[in-house]
Amino acid sequence: MTPDSPRSLRTLTVVTNPHSGVGRGHGVAAAALARFAERGVEVTEVRAPTAAESVRLVRESIDSAHPPDAVVCIGGDGLMNVLLGAVAQTGVPLGLIPAGTGNDLAREIGVPTDDPVAAADLILRGRTRTIDLGVVESEAPGVEPKWFATVTGTGFDARVTLRANRMRWPKGPLRYTIAALVEIVGRFAVPYRMELFGVAHRALDNPVSDTVIETAAVMVAVGNTRTYGGGMLICPDAKPDDGLLDLTVVGAVTRRDMLRLLPALSAGKRIDHPKTKQYRVEQVTLTAPGAPATADGEPAGTLPVTLRAVSGALTVLVL
Repeated sequence: MTPDSPRSLRTLTVVTNPHSGVGRGHGVAAAALARFAERGVEVTEVRAPTAAESVRLVRESIDSAHPPDAVVCIGGDGLMNVLLGAVAQTGVPLGLIPAGTGNDLAREIGVPTDDPVAAADLILRGRTRTIDLGVVESEAPGVEPKWFATVTGTGFDARVTLRANRMRWPKGPLRYTIAALVEIVGRFAVPYRMELFGVAHRALDNPVSDTVIETAAVMVAVGNTRTYGGGMLICPDAKPDDGLLDLTVVGAVTRRDMLRLLPALSAGKRIDHPKTKQYRVEQVTLTAPGAPATADGEPAGTLPVTLRAVSGALTVLVL
């Protein structure tokens, strides 16, 4: 990521989610807002009852005669994902005050995840970088395209994420481990069809001649960044500013092997298994019967879907 010149930030549109992080969001928001007030920054706060309303209000703010110098997300990756629909491709910087469970984008760009005052100070320094986004396009009629900044999961990991999102205990990444243990007894490997597009389609260790790959797989994760689920290193070589998406394909491993892989994945280590393959693409179409998808941990429908990289789609405030 190439740094841009610092910006002077005097006006902010701040979107809060007090329920982020199982209720942690309220205290984080209070600390950050107090810091902004202390520094004399003009804040317009958005607390909307629905995601669609949040997007509408932020878009109105950006499109107004006096747009904010930045939009600030006080919440987790879920709220961040919602706000992509308002800030993507606008050039208005997005700042993050982490208050969620995963906070994977914040971690990727160097934002403190446990100190809201430090995160607020980082925002006020006004240093920006431009990163890519991914977009998920469903083949189902009437389904709108969905942006993502970190990882889109499909298959087993998406089912784990959807289950973890419904859980209220335990807090933190351990939720994903427990959700995985529950899901591992259910449907497992399914037949995937992957259509790879772009001059960069290749395995990260060997060239790939076929643009269509058909294989049984437990899951396929598509990463703009390296981690999801609070630091799980699922796409370890992904770079958010190379105009490409990284695919990690976990093939038809046994349940026993998956149980061995989960602790390493949860600890932020690379998956090491001969049936795991990695590819780098500009665009990919994934098809698998009944496989759900999640983008930045949020529901993104079911396969088939097409995912593509959009270069330089998001400006973020960074260390």
